[in-house]
Amino acid sequence: MSKKGKKFEEALKELEEIVEKLEKGDLSLDESIEYFQKGIELSKYCSKRLDEIERKISILVEDKDGQIVEEAFDVAED
Repeated sequence: MSKKGKKFEEALKELEEIVEKLEKGDLSLDESIEYFQKGIELSKYCSKRLDEIERKISILVEDKDGQIVEEAFDVAED
């Protein structure tokens, strides 16, 4: 499955599996590098998807007249 068609949850699960394999330390150097590269790609993909979804999120708040209005979700950055 290509990264474009991959769901966020699937990519995150695959990334977790890669981390587990790398943490065990049973891989050869070449295998470790290959998994590490794939992990970096998945990490970037997950980060990008989170950014895209974050931009789509909005919150509903009540204005001073008691009307429900939609506002953009503002994330405070550290």
